[in-house]
Amino acid sequence: MQRARCLRGILYFAPLAFLGVFYVYPLLSIFDVSLRPAGLLDLSSFVRLLSSDYYIGTLLFTIYQAALSTAVTLLLATPCAFALARYQFRGKTMLLSLATLPFVLPTVVVALAFATLLGANGLLNDALRTLFTLDYEPIQLERTLAMIIIAHVFYNFAVALRIITGYWSAVGFSVEEAARCLGADELALWREIRLPLLRPALLSAGVLVFIFSFTSFGVILILGGIRFATLEVQIYYQAVSMFNLPLAAALSLVQILSMLAMMIIYTSTQKRLQLAIASAKSVAKRARTLRERLGLGICAALISILLFAPLVALALRSVVVAGQLDFANYASLAEKSRGSLLFIAPLDAVFNSLRFALIAMTIALCLGLIASYMIEGRGPLSRIWDPLFMLPLATSAVTLGFGFIIALDEPPLNLRASWLIIPISHTLVALPFVIRSVLPSLRTIPRSLREAAQTLGATPVDSLLTIDLPLLGRGIAVGATFAFTVSMGEFGASLFVAQRESVTIPVVIYRLLGDPGMASYRQALAMSVVLMLVCACAFVVIERLRIAGVGEF
Repeated sequence: MQRARCLRGILYFAPLAFLGVFYVYPLLSIFDVSLRPAGLLDLSSFVRLLSSDYYIGTLLFTIYQAALSTAVTLLLATPCAFALARYQFRGKTMLLSLATLPFVLPTVVVALAFATLLGANGLLNDALRTLFTLDYEPIQLERTLAMIIIAHVFYNFAVALRIITGYWSAVGFSVEEAARCLGADELALWREIRLPLLRPALLSAGVLVFIFSFTSFGVILILGGIRFATLEVQIYYQAVSMFNLPLAAALSLVQILSMLAMMIIYTSTQKRLQLAIASAKSVAKRARTLRERLGLGICAALISILLFAPLVALALRSVVVAGQLDFANYASLAEKSRGSLLFIAPLDAVFNSLRFALIAMTIALCLGLIASYMIEGRGPLSRIWDPLFMLPLATSAVTLGFGFIIALDEPPLNLRASWLIIPISHTLVALPFVIRSVLPSLRTIPRSLREAAQTLGATPVDSLLTIDLPLLGRGIAVGATFAFTVSMGEFGASLFVAQRESVTIPVVIYRLLGDPGMASYRQALAMSVVLMLVCACAFVVIERLRIAGVGEF
């Protein structure tokens, strides 16, 4: 027994040590640079932040666009969740599964997809100009807040939809039916019954969507630019373009504290939600009236148009050149375009991304499995492990990348110029997704099974191999796929730490978009479709393996 406890202590130390070295230490370095830029206490960077209308406006705009994105997402997802939870119809499972695809797509691909669909030279504007013989763009959304909000809704819609649908199926509709028998109309049902019952799910989904929108980087950088700069963009701009590390560190500190508060709220609601969703029973019924069928049709059309139109536009634009089908864009990936700022051919970045993703997946899966057991344990510290391991989710990848270049630049952790820094940063980003994939499966294993095995003489290792791992198989596979996909699409940290020959697919796409000429732009389109297909394949694996079609996110 003593040996088993010692072994468990050693295993538990591994994820804590990884988090301490590659998360806490870089963040403390940011604190040090922001509070002691010259080795002495200096709050001038914070004074500059607090006294500058520009930076206060940046913080307020970051909160505003995240809150607006969250509100619009919940406004669209809630009625769709009602239709999916209330009614049973052909293709429902497939529709709910396909709605998750945008969530696994990299933000840089999402941004380019919307630029391809709604940009000045996008497919929709081209079609309207041809149809009505116009000499101007009827849809002018480039570099606007509306474009950013639309992209955020596209990216986060599935998060809200799955959480609300799962919880609504759990609470059922019995209270609603009773209120209807007492004469409540549709408006009263929403105001007095549905929204109050859904408050935990709306809070959990809203906090998570707010976090993703608050820390959005690729969407803001490509679709908004410096005009709509958020804290994320300002951190990158101050650190890379202006070399003002103290100010960048001060901005990072503000963001870290803001997201820490949001993550505490999220983790406090998540376990209750997961228990409710795990006990959900199907309460769906067939749509009988014309009104119900029309509502379902509108819901399905909204989901389909919102989620698939940008992806179809991106795929079409990559293979249609001068009005004809042409795959030259993909053939050009093996060579550098003339005048390109890249140091390698775009196709080489594909192999870099695959290599880094496999390494990050392996590390994140091992650490995430151990962390899941720590969270599910009965020890006095088990309650703090969940928010602790979720901290990387609440910290932007840009902040992580910034912390790496500050902290990991001298022995014994001189990794700044090493390619290893990329899979390490990807592991930090992927770790929360692995935990949220494994943890629901772990919580469904009855403790009585382990106790019975122990009574029959099984050691903890025997219980792990013969009971836990077989029952955790699906969750582990989902977590591994999530980690691989997140690593393939990670953009913020990679943009900070990637070296010339170790750039990844998202970094190449961003740099190609900044190159002059159509050749680089077409390569960016082709690379985006390649990355989209990789993520789509991973999505298929996730949907086939995940439990009950819904999960923690």
